[in-house]
Amino acid sequence: MADRYLLYYITDRSQFLGDERARRRALLAKVAEAARAGVDYIQLREKDLSTRELETLAREVVAAVRENSLSTRLLINSRTDVALAAGADGVHLRADDISPHEVRRVVEFSGHRPLTTDHFLIATSCHTVADVFRAESEKADFAVFGPVFGKRGAAGTSSAGLAALREACRAKIPVLALGGVTIENVASCLEAGAAGVAGIRLFQENKIDDVVRALRTH
Repeated sequence: MADRYLLYYITDRSQFLGDERARRRALLAKVAEAARAGVDYIQLREKDLSTRELETLAREVVAAVRENSLSTRLLINSRTDVALAAGADGVHLRADDISPHEVRRVVEFSGHRPLTTDHFLIATSCHTVADVFRAESEKADFAVFGPVFGKRGAAGTSSAGLAALREACRAKIPVLALGGVTIENVASCLEAGAAGVAGIRLFQENKIDDVVRALRTH
Protein backbone atom coordinates (compact mmCIF):
# COMPACT_ATOMS: atom_id res chain seq x y z
CA MET A 1 0.00 0.00 0.00
CA ALA A 2 1.39 3.38 -1.00
CA ASP A 3 2.40 5.82 1.72
CA ARG A 4 0.58 8.61 -0.07
CA TYR A 5 -2.22 8.00 -2.52
CA LEU A 6 -4.15 10.30 -4.83
CA LEU A 7 -7.38 12.09 -3.96
CA TYR A 8 -9.74 13.30 -6.69
CA TYR A 9 -12.71 15.57 -5.94
CA ILE A 10 -15.41 15.62 -8.64
CA THR A 11 -17.76 18.60 -8.49
CA ASP A 12 -21.55 18.66 -8.64
CA ARG A 13 -23.02 22.05 -7.78
CA SER A 14 -26.57 20.66 -8.04
CA GLN A 15 -26.05 19.07 -4.62
CA PHE A 16 -25.71 22.46 -2.94
CA LEU A 17 -28.72 24.37 -1.61
CA GLY A 18 -30.12 27.62 -2.95
CA ASP A 19 -30.45 29.25 -6.35
CA GLU A 20 -27.85 29.07 -9.11
CA ARG A 21 -25.81 31.95 -7.72
CA ALA A 22 -25.72 30.38 -4.26
CA ARG A 23 -24.75 26.98 -5.66
CA ARG A 24 -21.88 28.50 -7.62
CA ARG A 25 -20.63 30.34 -4.55
CA ALA A 26 -20.77 27.10 -2.58
CA LEU A 27 -18.93 25.27 -5.34
CA LEU A 28 -16.12 27.83 -5.47
CA ALA A 29 -15.80 27.70 -1.69
CA LYS A 30 -15.60 23.89 -1.75
CA VAL A 31 -12.98 23.97 -4.54
CA ALA A 32 -10.88 26.41 -2.51
CA GLU A 33 -11.30 24.19 0.55
CA ALA A 34 -10.19 21.12 -1.41
CA ALA A 35 -7.13 22.91 -2.78
CA ARG A 36 -6.10 24.12 0.67
CA ALA A 37 -6.56 20.63 2.09
CA GLY A 38 -4.16 19.12 -0.41
CA VAL A 39 -6.53 17.24 -2.72
CA ASP A 40 -4.46 16.24 -5.75
CA TYR A 41 -7.03 16.64 -8.52
CA ILE A 42 -10.34 18.43 -8.95
CA GLN A 43 -12.64 17.68 -11.87
CA LEU A 44 -15.10 20.41 -12.86
CA ARG A 45 -18.05 18.26 -13.91
CA GLU A 46 -20.99 20.57 -14.55
CA LYS A 47 -22.48 18.97 -17.64
CA ASP A 48 -25.66 21.02 -17.81
CA LEU A 49 -23.94 24.35 -18.51
CA SER A 50 -23.61 25.94 -21.93
CA THR A 51 -20.11 26.33 -23.34
CA ARG A 52 -20.04 30.02 -22.39
CA GLU A 53 -21.31 29.35 -18.85
CA LEU A 54 -18.89 26.48 -18.36
CA GLU A 55 -15.92 28.52 -19.53
CA THR A 56 -16.86 31.40 -17.21
CA LEU A 57 -17.18 29.04 -14.25
CA ALA A 58 -13.99 27.22 -15.23
CA ARG A 59 -12.00 30.46 -15.16
CA GLU A 60 -13.34 31.20 -11.67
CA VAL A 61 -12.48 27.67 -10.51
CA VAL A 62 -8.97 27.92 -11.98
CA ALA A 63 -8.47 31.14 -10.01
CA ALA A 64 -9.78 29.54 -6.81
CA VAL A 65 -7.40 26.60 -7.19
CA ARG A 66 -4.38 28.77 -7.98
CA GLU A 67 -5.04 31.08 -5.03
CA ASN A 68 -5.14 28.19 -2.57
CA SER A 69 -2.63 25.60 -3.78
CA LEU A 70 0.56 25.19 -5.78
CA SER A 71 -0.02 21.47 -6.27
CA THR A 72 -3.73 20.82 -6.87
CA ARG A 73 -4.53 20.21 -10.54
CA LEU A 74 -7.82 21.12 -12.21
CA LEU A 75 -9.35 19.02 -14.99
CA ILE A 76 -12.47 19.84 -17.00
CA ASN A 77 -14.97 17.08 -17.75
CA SER A 78 -14.89 16.10 -21.44
CA ARG A 79 -14.39 19.63 -22.85
CA THR A 80 -10.82 19.97 -24.05
CA ASP A 81 -11.68 23.30 -25.67
CA VAL A 82 -12.92 24.77 -22.40
CA ALA A 83 -9.94 23.38 -20.49
CA LEU A 84 -7.56 25.08 -22.92
CA ALA A 85 -9.48 28.36 -22.96
CA ALA A 86 -9.72 28.55 -19.16
CA GLY A 87 -6.09 27.58 -18.50
CA ALA A 88 -6.96 24.34 -16.70
CA ASP A 89 -4.37 21.61 -16.16
CA GLY A 90 -6.13 18.97 -18.22
CA VAL A 91 -9.29 17.18 -19.25
CA HIS A 92 -11.23 14.17 -17.92
CA LEU A 93 -12.61 12.02 -20.74
CA ARG A 94 -15.78 9.94 -20.56
CA ALA A 95 -15.50 6.24 -21.37
CA ASP A 96 -17.14 6.91 -24.77
CA ASP A 97 -15.24 10.14 -25.44
CA ILE A 98 -12.54 10.90 -27.99
CA SER A 99 -9.23 9.17 -27.33
CA PRO A 100 -6.29 10.62 -25.40
CA HIS A 101 -4.34 10.50 -28.68
CA GLU A 102 -6.87 12.85 -30.26
CA VAL A 103 -6.73 15.19 -27.28
CA ARG A 104 -2.94 15.36 -27.50
CA ARG A 105 -3.18 16.33 -31.18
CA VAL A 106 -5.65 19.10 -30.32
CA VAL A 107 -3.41 20.38 -27.53
CA GLU A 108 -0.32 20.27 -29.74
CA PHE A 109 -2.13 22.16 -32.50
CA SER A 110 -3.33 24.78 -30.00
CA GLY A 111 0.19 25.52 -28.82
CA HIS A 112 -1.08 25.36 -25.22
CA ARG A 113 1.59 25.22 -22.51
CA PRO A 114 0.24 24.44 -19.03
CA LEU A 115 1.39 26.80 -16.30
CA THR A 116 1.61 24.26 -13.48
CA THR A 117 2.30 20.87 -15.08
CA ASP A 118 4.86 19.34 -17.42
CA HIS A 119 2.10 18.53 -19.88
CA PHE A 120 -1.66 18.69 -20.36
CA LEU A 121 -3.17 15.99 -18.12
CA ILE A 122 -5.62 13.45 -19.48
CA ALA A 123 -7.73 11.26 -17.19
CA THR A 124 -10.21 8.67 -18.46
CA SER A 125 -13.37 7.22 -16.94
CA CYS A 126 -13.27 3.42 -17.13
CA HIS A 127 -16.09 0.99 -16.35
CA THR A 128 -14.40 -2.27 -17.34
CA VAL A 129 -10.94 -3.74 -17.03
CA ALA A 130 -10.62 -3.53 -20.82
CA ASP A 131 -11.32 0.22 -20.62
CA VAL A 132 -8.38 0.66 -18.26
CA PHE A 133 -5.94 -1.21 -20.46
CA ARG A 134 -7.14 0.76 -23.47
CA ALA A 135 -6.55 3.99 -21.53
CA GLU A 136 -3.05 2.76 -20.76
CA SER A 137 -2.35 1.97 -24.43
CA GLU A 138 -3.63 5.39 -25.45
CA LYS A 139 -1.29 7.11 -22.99
CA ALA A 140 -3.83 8.51 -20.55
CA ASP A 141 -2.17 9.87 -17.41
CA PHE A 142 -4.50 7.97 -15.11
CA ALA A 143 -7.80 6.10 -15.08
CA VAL A 144 -10.81 6.46 -12.79
CA PHE A 145 -12.44 3.04 -12.44
CA GLY A 146 -15.92 2.36 -11.18
CA PRO A 147 -18.39 2.17 -9.77
CA VAL A 148 -16.53 -0.10 -7.38
CA PHE A 149 -19.23 -0.25 -4.69
CA GLY A 150 -22.12 1.23 -6.65
CA LYS A 151 -23.57 4.71 -6.53
CA ARG A 152 -25.72 5.88 -3.66
CA GLY A 153 -29.21 6.74 -4.83
CA ALA A 154 -28.70 5.09 -8.23
CA ALA A 155 -30.98 2.07 -8.07
CA GLY A 156 -30.14 -0.68 -10.52
CA THR A 157 -26.57 0.47 -11.04
CA SER A 158 -24.29 -2.55 -10.95
CA SER A 159 -20.94 -2.31 -9.19
CA ALA A 160 -17.67 -3.56 -10.66
CA GLY A 161 -16.42 -4.87 -7.33
CA LEU A 162 -13.01 -5.20 -5.76
CA ALA A 163 -11.93 -8.18 -7.87
CA ALA A 164 -12.36 -6.16 -11.06
CA LEU A 165 -10.57 -3.21 -9.45
CA ARG A 166 -7.67 -5.49 -8.54
CA GLU A 167 -7.45 -6.70 -12.14
CA ALA A 168 -7.67 -3.13 -13.49
CA CYS A 169 -4.83 -2.06 -11.22
CA ARG A 170 -2.46 -4.36 -13.11
CA ALA A 171 -2.27 -1.57 -15.69
CA LYS A 172 0.87 0.55 -15.73
CA ILE A 173 -1.00 3.80 -15.19
CA PRO A 174 -2.46 4.93 -11.84
CA VAL A 175 -6.01 3.67 -11.29
CA LEU A 176 -8.31 5.55 -8.89
CA ALA A 177 -11.36 3.89 -7.37
CA LEU A 178 -14.76 5.59 -7.78
CA GLY A 179 -18.28 4.79 -6.71
CA GLY A 180 -19.46 4.39 -3.13
CA VAL A 181 -15.99 4.97 -1.72
CA THR A 182 -16.07 5.96 1.96
CA ILE A 183 -13.56 6.44 4.75
CA GLU A 184 -14.64 3.03 6.01
CA ASN A 185 -14.00 1.07 2.79
CA VAL A 186 -11.08 3.00 1.27
CA ALA A 187 -8.51 0.58 2.72
CA SER A 188 -9.97 -2.27 0.65
CA CYS A 189 -9.51 -0.20 -2.52
CA LEU A 190 -5.88 0.48 -1.68
CA GLU A 191 -5.27 -3.17 -0.85
CA ALA A 192 -6.65 -4.01 -4.30
CA GLY A 193 -3.93 -1.80 -5.79
CA ALA A 194 -5.71 1.50 -6.35
CA ALA A 195 -3.42 4.52 -6.54
CA GLY A 196 -6.12 6.62 -4.91
CA VAL A 197 -9.83 7.37 -4.70
CA ALA A 198 -12.28 9.71 -6.39
CA GLY A 199 -15.68 10.94 -5.34
CA ILE A 200 -18.32 13.64 -5.23
CA ARG A 201 -20.22 13.21 -1.96
CA LEU A 202 -17.11 12.01 -0.14
CA PHE A 203 -15.75 15.54 -0.43
CA GLN A 204 -18.82 17.74 -0.88
CA GLU A 205 -20.75 16.42 2.11
CA ASN A 206 -17.87 16.59 4.59
CA LYS A 207 -15.21 18.96 5.82
CA ILE A 208 -12.43 18.17 3.38
CA ASP A 209 -9.61 18.65 5.89
CA ASP A 210 -11.18 15.88 7.98
CA VAL A 211 -11.64 13.63 4.93
CA VAL A 212 -8.04 14.07 3.77
CA ARG A 213 -6.70 13.49 7.26
CA ALA A 214 -8.79 10.34 7.72
CA LEU A 215 -8.03 8.92 4.28
CA ARG A 216 -4.31 9.49 4.48
CA THR A 217 -3.98 7.77 7.83
CA HIS A 218 -4.97 4.41 6.30
